[in-house]
Amino acid sequence: MSTTATLSSKFQISIPKAVRDEAHWKAGQEFVFIPKGKGVLLMPVPQLGDLAGIAKGARKEDYRDRKDRY
Repeated sequence: MSTTATLSSKFQISIPKAVRDEAHWKAGQEFVFIPKGKGVLLMPVPQLGDLAGIAKGARKEDYRDRKDRY
């Protein structure tokens, strides 16, 4: 799906209806903007309840941290 939007003089962008409908985004939902090169990644901020169980089975020891990366 390829749709466009225009930045207003108030620096606002309306998200096209097709995008909102497919992603099930609602009015009042909070988003985070993550800079990615010359673009930006737009992600909805998850509710605390949505995160329950995502680390099920994760080991508390022997995990890699940012310090372990090259």
